[in-house]
Amino acid sequence: MEERKTRLPFRHLTWTDRLKMEKLLKEGHSTREIAQALHTTVQTINREKKRGETVQMDSELNIRTVYLADTADRKYRENLRAKGPELKIGNDRELADFLEKKITEEKFSPEAALAAAKREGKMKTTSICVNTLYSYIRKGVFLSLSMKDCPQGGKKKVKKQGVRRAKKAPNGDSIEQRPKEVDTRETFGHWEMDTVVSAKDTSLKRLLVLSERKTKQEIIELMMNGETSSVIKAINRIERKLGRQNFKKIFQTITVDNGTEFADCDGIQKGRGRTERTHLYYCHPYRSGERGLNENSNRLIRRHWPKGTSFEKITESQVKAVQEWINNYPRGALNHDCSNDRFIKELAAMGIEWPPAA
Repeated sequence: MEERKTRLPFRHLTWTDRLKMEKLLKEGHSTREIAQALHTTVQTINREKKRGETVQMDSELNIRTVYLADTADRKYRENLRAKGPELKIGNDRELADFLEKKITEEKFSPEAALAAAKREGKMKTTSICVNTLYSYIRKGVFLSLSMKDCPQGGKKKVKKQGVRRAKKAPNGDSIEQRPKEVDTRETFGHWEMDTVVSAKDTSLKRLLVLSERKTKQEIIELMMNGETSSVIKAINRIERKLGRQNFKKIFQTITVDNGTEFADCDGIQKGRGRTERTHLYYCHPYRSGERGLNENSNRLIRRHWPKGTSFEKITESQVKAVQEWINNYPRGALNHDCSNDRFIKELAAMGIEWPPAA
């Protein structure tokens, strides 16, 4: 097991640091050597070098670009004034370190990181909002945190939904027939289901992702391939853990797209029994927004396994670790509660234990 690297403390470079850096650069030291000498990161030194770039002309009229501590310090002071009042987070290293770790190591968004900080009592002396945190990140206040570490760079991707007619009828009921109460997300027990695929031509393995619309709870099952039989087997595994009666209470409806893996409507709805254990509804073609929760959940999964990742060596335990991470992730739609807490409360009201006995 690799030894975990010690994280460097959050701090700004001082005037003395800049003078030392100027001297080391003139002596020909590398960026890594300077970072070690100043007890900071290579990224910080690279940003500092860019800040202090100064064009000079030597005695032979040659133009060259050098780092000057004076230039860097002046620009630093100018940036501080441009930011307005003194940085709230400037003297709260514990909070800064906490937020930086949550975003860079634990793959939290800035909003979720702030919610975690509030929940864990890290904002007793300093309080900042999401917009302020994004501003700090953009302006380079943190040593090792940049917008590249933020999901989607802090911008929400808006997909244009085209309107296309289906070429054939779905194998089961259309979403148009789904009870209207499901749309409000106020009733528990209604799920969306989708698959996340491996990198092309590297593995047949897929992830079956179920998302409960009210609590945002996730259940992720590893499948060996994208065949309908694999979907049914995964649903059967969940049913065996819960028992059929509990399964029917928890999974009242499931909404899916028109993918071939969901083509066996009767097999998914009934499994090995003769009666329905759940009811399937099919979305309109090319309307992923009708399963918007699935889309959001898949983006959370992709923080751990970006597109292009092969699932060939992914294990069941790794899948369940990501499932647990998502279910304990502060969700803005839940007022920054975790889906796990909401889900367990719903089950407790029905007298169902979670997690189910093995």
